[in-house]
Amino acid sequence: IIAIKFITSCSPPSLSIKALLSSANLVFLVEMAAQEVASQPSDTLTTLKTESETLKTKLEEERAKLHDVELHQVAEKIEALGQFVMKTRRTLKGHGNKVLCMDWCKDKRRIVSSSQDGKVIVWDAFTTNKEHAVTMPCTWVMACAYAPSGCAVACGGLDNKCSVYPLSLDKNENLAAKKKSVAMHTNYLSACCFTNSDMQILTSSGDGTCALWDVESGQMLQSFHGHAADVLCLDLAPSETGNTFVSGGCDKKACVWDMRTGQCIQSFETHESDINSVRYYPSGDAFASGSDDATCRLYDLRADREVAIYSKESIIFGTSSVDFSLSGRLLFGGYNDYTINVWDVLKGTRVSILFGHENRVSTLRVSPDGTAFSYARLLVNWSGSHSVITPL
Repeated sequence: IIAIKFITSCSPPSLSIKALLSSANLVFLVEMAAQEVASQPSDTLTTLKTESETLKTKLEEERAKLHDVELHQVAEKIEALGQFVMKTRRTLKGHGNKVLCMDWCKDKRRIVSSSQDGKVIVWDAFTTNKEHAVTMPCTWVMACAYAPSGCAVACGGLDNKCSVYPLSLDKNENLAAKKKSVAMHTNYLSACCFTNSDMQILTSSGDGTCALWDVESGQMLQSFHGHAADVLCLDLAPSETGNTFVSGGCDKKACVWDMRTGQCIQSFETHESDINSVRYYPSGDAFASGSDDATCRLYDLRADREVAIYSKESIIFGTSSVDFSLSGRLLFGGYNDYTINVWDVLKGTRVSILFGHENRVSTLRVSPDGTAFSYARLLVNWSGSHSVITPL
């Protein structure tokens, strides 16, 4: 069929189709048609790549036209932050290996944490007591999240699944028996987050995708494709509707997604290495990211561009986790050099640094009422890992 189409389109008018269909001519023309078809995909791919790069260049030029002033220049007249001291108030000990993730309950009191020891623990942050403990079927439980109601937790990791465990008042109840497998990816689960209800959950994975799932049925409601490598983190927009979320990954790209359509509506590619953490600004108009390139960056969604970089020449280690204070004036960053740097979001300066850890800070989260934040501290011998609660 391809040969005949090629013949009819390319043969001179003076030759008849019957003459061209002789055996010798047919073999020759089929070979030409095959070469033509084989050459088209590569030519088309090259053309599309060139066109894509051209469009990216034009987009950056349009963004640059709106880049009239830096954020720290606008904030010059704002009063600088005074000195403040943060002290450790609680230390939660119980994990036997690296603490990989944690999340606060909305009651501002309880915390769920997951670890490389294969355990998920629910803590009372005031008393440091363990309220629930679940042993997962695999180690490296890389993601955990508290449900908005406080009645369930979700977790997952190298098992490629996101499992939901309902919590009860009976601390002796076997939670593993009530486990519900909600999500299944084709690679490790890197992060999970409930939407504004207990009925839906967002997940990101090493398979390069994010997905929205129905907790009750376990059905995928929407998938999000656009990252070219592992997706390492995500965060839901802080609004009642909660229709957007941001993700970051090993392709150095941060993407903002519309949960209703599954489309990427904004993307930012200014980092020079993997993006390990993303967090929305409290108003929802911006988000921060932390990367292995040793910088934290602030992106304004209204301006559609990066507006600030938080870095110092003396900081050469990657950022593992970021989070904002309740007002949004402070940005906390956990680093691989065992420190937590506190940045003035408006002025772009470092206002405090917390020392004392014995290994890298893997994750940190500010409490829902903004009065404290928790972070995971890892010991050199990979044992006795614990979480620390520090008041703001």
